[in-house]
Amino acid sequence: MKRFLLRFTVYALSLLLIVGGLGYYGLMRTQNDFYLNVRHEPVPSFPAVKAPPYDPGKPTVAVVLADTTMPTEDFDFLIPYTLFSMTDAYNVYAVAPDHKVKSLSGGLDVMPHYTYQELDQLVGKSPDIIVVPFMPIINEAKYLPTRKWIQQHANNQTTTFLSICGGSGNLADAGLLQGKSATSHWQAIPDLRKLYADTQWKEDVRYVHEGNTLTSAGQSAGFDAVLHLISQKLDEPVAAKIAKEISYPSYHFVANPKVDPFTVDVKFATYILNSAFHWNKTQMGVMLYQNMDELALSSIFDSYADTGTTQILTISRAEEPIVTKHHLTVVARHSIANAPRLDKMIVPGGDAKTLAAEELKLWSETGHAEKTLLIHSDAPNRYVFEAPLEDLAKQDDLLTAAHGVKRFEYRSDDIHLEGSPLPFATYGFILLTCFVAWMVAFMIDRRFIAKKAVFKSFKQRTL
Repeated sequence: MKRFLLRFTVYALSLLLIVGGLGYYGLMRTQNDFYLNVRHEPVPSFPAVKAPPYDPGKPTVAVVLADTTMPTEDFDFLIPYTLFSMTDAYNVYAVAPDHKVKSLSGGLDVMPHYTYQELDQLVGKSPDIIVVPFMPIINEAKYLPTRKWIQQHANNQTTTFLSICGGSGNLADAGLLQGKSATSHWQAIPDLRKLYADTQWKEDVRYVHEGNTLTSAGQSAGFDAVLHLISQKLDEPVAAKIAKEISYPSYHFVANPKVDPFTVDVKFATYILNSAFHWNKTQMGVMLYQNMDELALSSIFDSYADTGTTQILTISRAEEPIVTKHHLTVVARHSIANAPRLDKMIVPGGDAKTLAAEELKLWSETGHAEKTLLIHSDAPNRYVFEAPLEDLAKQDDLLTAAHGVKRFEYRSDDIHLEGSPLPFATYGFILLTCFVAWMVAFMIDRRFIAKKAVFKSFKQRTL
């Protein structure tokens, strides 16, 4: 009986330490690849960022960027920045504690237009809208200037605070949601309820607008919150026009944000397993080029990079800043000349064939990728998030893509997924790890437990 318990302990510990340890390592590595993917490459010496001209007759939107130690969630930043810019009715600026390059989740680097202090001096009052994306608070000292700046403007009732997805946690951290109702990404709400019990967290709405705070649910719900605010500030036809321009398929939620809440299911388990055990990740490049569309760019990072299956590298023609369609300055981490060999190169944007013609020519001559995909060019008028999710299913599998759809809180029938039914690569690595753990336990068993038992039996027979 003692020998049985000893063997059980050895095999159980082997599984726990080897399978659990390697899984935990893989999970942390995946989280670092997306949520903590800050720039380590030296930044070339560029000219100062040219901010969009300031028009004192227009209201001002400040979209916040975190400090250099923690990436701001790319979707949460790019979507409101783009939609407000599309109205041509606002001054829209990327603001941060300083002028250093800031990273967005997944590895996109952005150069702020102004510091907090510079924007306050420029406008002479609180911004009309402050957009708060999700910013993981990893370093309290580094995050403190951002918290203080949000709190500095909190009592100004003419300022609307708009959070996207997990950004509601940052608003709650700053004390702006005390005694209010709010929402957030469905995966984050259980933890937010524990951390900020003085806020009523709602799971069955796409956004909550209460007083001077407007919080959105997960990712694609940010479209609804921004369009709702545009319809409130500029009138509904303006919001409807923008929704039509981007082929947004769920505009009806802008008027009625009520939905059935999401719950954890097997798709979430697939996400965790991919993050922990999908070790042979697809190496994917994203081509950056002048005047590119920010929505198309955002669709790539959120679709692929936060799946546990794909690592993304940003690449441009040369080491130079890229100015997007709405005057956002981004910087690639690699030029075409020094780009590593890739599994896939993605060139986002419906007009990429024209705008990125020189990049495509140079890449075809000197680049190295098994596949180059102009993912939006065949259907330039389609909602930009649909084609990447469909390609994700082909690249990986249906469960991985289905969780991507759910993680986006995408609620339309316009996506058609085709691909392998299961993440066989992930399951293969899990089985391999279990086999290694069993072999280690078996060798310990044979070397120490079984050998000791044989020696004891032999000793009893000889006495």
